[in-house]
Amino acid sequence: MTSQKTSAAKQRAAKAKYNQGKGKNSRPSKSGRWLWFAVGMGGIAIVSGIAGALLAVSWESTPLQQAQLSPQEEAVFDGDSISGNGLQFSQLTRPVNILLLGMSVLPPDVQNAPTESKNLRYHPQINSFDGLSDVMLLIKFDPQTKKIVMLSVPRDTRTEIEGHGVKKINAANMEGGPALTAKSVSNLLGGVGIDRYIRINVLGVSKLIEALGGVNVYVPKNMKYRDDSQHLYINLKAGQQHLNGEQALQLLRYRHDELGDIGRIQRQQIVLRALIEQTLNPTTITRLPDILNVVKENIDTNLSVEELVALTGFGSKINRSNMQMLMLPGRFSENHEFDASYWVPDGRNIAKLMTQHFGLEAKTAETSFSNPGRLSVAIQDSTGGDRSQLRPLIKTLEKAGYTNIFFSKSWGQPLDTTHIVAQQGDGDSAESVRSLLGFGEVRVESTGNIGSDITIQVGKDWLQNQAIFNNSTRP
Repeated sequence: MTSQKTSAAKQRAAKAKYNQGKGKNSRPSKSGRWLWFAVGMGGIAIVSGIAGALLAVSWESTPLQQAQLSPQEEAVFDGDSISGNGLQFSQLTRPVNILLLGMSVLPPDVQNAPTESKNLRYHPQINSFDGLSDVMLLIKFDPQTKKIVMLSVPRDTRTEIEGHGVKKINAANMEGGPALTAKSVSNLLGGVGIDRYIRINVLGVSKLIEALGGVNVYVPKNMKYRDDSQHLYINLKAGQQHLNGEQALQLLRYRHDELGDIGRIQRQQIVLRALIEQTLNPTTITRLPDILNVVKENIDTNLSVEELVALTGFGSKINRSNMQMLMLPGRFSENHEFDASYWVPDGRNIAKLMTQHFGLEAKTAETSFSNPGRLSVAIQDSTGGDRSQLRPLIKTLEKAGYTNIFFSKSWGQPLDTTHIVAQQGDGDSAESVRSLLGFGEVRVESTGNIGSDITIQVGKDWLQNQAIFNNSTRP
């Protein structure tokens, strides 16, 4: 077992600096920025819902935009068609990358705030697409591989914003709207093309979740928080439960743990997966009018109805195993490293991720993922047993060359099936671990230990296989 006491202490210090730092593009913690919940609405669940609803009410070939883009800004996005013609309108004809921005806008974020938002003694949400973007997600729909890949970009990512210097990437929308944000994301990710954008305002999101029937999800721990300045009140109990719209927002607004916004990305991915699994079914059709009424005033996109329908048709056919959720590789900035706290991108691992999942050509000869001896493997036990019972599993990994293994705290959610999480997007290595163990389910997502390459979230199926491992590891 690899000792990580020194690095763990260093990481905790970095996390504290990251969560407490207040740079130029950061808001006070009291503002209760609830960045990741809009992403949960902005993935396939929202695309599926609004596409069908809009189609049921009207048929338009023009983009559903509320913003006015100049010809130069429009040219940032690939204007080629992504869907078929005639009776083939619902067919996605090529891979498409969509940049989703979740906008949580308060009166101080805009120059001309609505009159009704003033003199309230608290900051209400307003219906605008200006200001900092709290959520950033690049979604790839690929009919060739029959996969959907979602890459979360933390709002505090340190990067170059064209014409404005090095800043947190969430400032790009404030400085130049969706076009400048798309440029900044593309440059950060090695030149990946971006075909369309969606900006979603958070107003009405709880009603949208209600229209979708709520969400079944595991709340990892008791969550309680009060912020009178925004009328934000969070009070959730741990455990598996069905959350209504307001409760789901409480889960996704909560940020008061050691990982801060990065932990919120992980919760967003869990909620998003749950929404996808329960939304892509015929019962959603009956809720389409409600979904339309909630969403139509709070979305800005250069997608047309036809294109939304094509994305819906594609998304409804995708298996859960082909939905992959990644997070931009990086680390917390350290104390006094920069003038503000950042998520510092890892260029080498970003290049690997973009090569494997977004089809970019490798710029260097070193494109393969690390061998077992260089992979960091975290063990998270959800069975509630003693760690000693996992020794046969660890010995099996060590015999296969996995030498960097450590224990990590789990969500607390009891799992029937072990999850082998490709934390850094390395699905091939995760599959190799699954093949070695002979049980479990590979998940390409970022819900494991953030310092690992692979996280093994041990479920009850380990208890069923434990005797086999005990026999195979005896001298």
